[in-house]
Amino acid sequence: MKNIISITLFLLFVVTAYAQEVQPKFEKQAGLTKATYYYGNGAVKEVGFFKDNKLHNKWVSYSKEGDITTIAMYNNGKKDGKWYVIVNDSIKELTYKSNKLIKIETVKGTELSYI
Repeated sequence: MKNIISITLFLLFVVTAYAQEVQPKFEKQAGLTKATYYYGNGAVKEVGFFKDNKLHNKWVSYSKEGDITTIAMYNNGKKDGKWYVIVNDSIKELTYKSNKLIKIETVKGTELSYI
């Protein structure tokens, strides 16, 4: 009897956990595919674009609380351009060229409004 209850509780947990998974959303925009990924609670986790199934253009990552954690740029699947990574209360600016990190700087201030 205990085994049946244990199995039932396990299956209930698995079904509940699976039901809470939020599927990503894909939509066409100006020749690109916009992708939006979600946390289990429904909050946006990441938004970005694909071109020919490769990461392309701007990608923005968010914390579960909705704060921006990373702004990244890609060009046909390669890291390319300025990236901004929020670390605690500071912003790091990383510069990539053809997938190679060429520069890291700390941005003065904590506002992302200029990006």
